[in-house]
Amino acid sequence: MTHTCEVTWTLDGITMEGTMVCPDGKGPFPAVVFVAGSGPTDRDWCSPLLPGKNGSARLMAEAFADAGIASLRYDKRASGPHAMDNVEALTGTMSMQSHLNELVEAVTVLSGLQCVDSSRIVGFGNSEGTLHALHYATTTQDVPFAGIVLAAPPGRPIEAVLLSQLARQSGQIPGGSEVMTRVQEAAARYTAGQPMNADPSLPDSVKSVLAGLEAPANLPFIRELWVESATDVLGKVQIPALVLIGAKDVQIDMHADGIPLEQAAAGMSNVTFAFPTNANHVFKEDLRTPADIAASPGSGYNEPGTRLDPETMQTVLAWLAQYFPSTEMAK
Repeated sequence: MTHTCEVTWTLDGITMEGTMVCPDGKGPFPAVVFVAGSGPTDRDWCSPLLPGKNGSARLMAEAFADAGIASLRYDKRASGPHAMDNVEALTGTMSMQSHLNELVEAVTVLSGLQCVDSSRIVGFGNSEGTLHALHYATTTQDVPFAGIVLAAPPGRPIEAVLLSQLARQSGQIPGGSEVMTRVQEAAARYTAGQPMNADPSLPDSVKSVLAGLEAPANLPFIRELWVESATDVLGKVQIPALVLIGAKDVQIDMHADGIPLEQAAAGMSNVTFAFPTNANHVFKEDLRTPADIAASPGSGYNEPGTRLDPETMQTVLAWLAQYFPSTEMAK
């Protein structure tokens, strides 16, 4: 048996919402706070840009509760059902710090719950969310993390990650190399602090991505994010950390991102790496061939019937049991 409830709090005049899942029993239990990935990704790790509502964070929260671990997952202010209402108020104020502030408030709420052991809270970030979890873990906080799980952290600057993703997509269309040349030119202008001035002949899907980088609602955040990578911060982490990159991930690469992360953590006994064989970007099991995945990236992330990758969950639960044992996990 588990207990689920909705919680709310206010940050800068905006109501934030989250879902708390607590195991059955007296507790207090170790707990996880989920930090979602980029853009409109919500508390369950679902995005309105992709089909399906079978989000990995919700499934993980349920699995953690069965193992004796409480959790809180929350909607960023620019995600979830009230995102459009909040965007106007957030325009010009979104930054790496504003995302960190959201996480700080979520941890404050989580630590104040009776069923939670505030000395055993683990940050669990996915993709962009790993950067916010890292910033929390490497700065002074009233409620420090006891550990962090970095699920699909970018080991390269976000600029390089995005360009590699667009190159993969462009490779599926005629004239893709010419498209990427024009994309790289626009990206170079952006890196230099200039307007992108994207070529109007670019495919609409690509122009939409580039336009989002310059949208007033996303600034100054995107310009800060553009040059960030987990590699820059991982070496400063002093608490237990688990780094996960799925071999079937088409957004974060186990080699291009994994190798610099391993180099950054060389000699750090507190950092553990795992590369689950069939895990995708949101750590669902994907048994398709690399060619099939490249032809349809993102499909299966949250669609009905998709399931969490078993190897990933075994790895995460074993790591949590090692560092943050609960009554159920110790059995």
